[in-house]
Amino acid sequence: MSTEKLGKTAADVQAIVDRSPFLSWLNLTILALGDDSIELKAAWRPEWVANPTIGQTQGGIHAALIDFAANLALMNSMGRPVLTVDLRVDYHRLATKGDLTAKGRVIKLGKQVSTCEAEIYDEAGRLLASGRGTFLTAPQEGKAPSGT
Repeated sequence: MSTEKLGKTAADVQAIVDRSPFLSWLNLTILALGDDSIELKAAWRPEWVANPTIGQTQGGIHAALIDFAANLALMNSMGRPVLTVDLRVDYHRLATKGDLTAKGRVIKLGKQVSTCEAEIYDEAGRLLASGRGTFLTAPQEGKAPSGT
């Protein structure tokens, strides 16, 4: 696998978000894309509430954001979203109404499987959840690896 970065931009990832009904529903805005990192904002939606008494955000929203941010941290290595092999999420603090920020980064870029992690923060900058995933980064069948 080439270590050459592909020069993708936040606008390239935003285009992926904009054509995905689920990601669009999450109200995602891509804030920054680095060589091996991504930062995004998810604008709060009332449908995220799991417990209306306390206004708790459903944990699946955090898991989805961790999966997306970790996966798309690979954008400048892979040029596309990749399949999630495994995902682990840790919940650190109760989240209530408010926008969320997700930050993802590549930990290890591999020829077959890569490891990435992500964190979710509330509007006050408090860590709400974190996670780590493994992602299938083997070349797509019938296609040469990037950079060859």
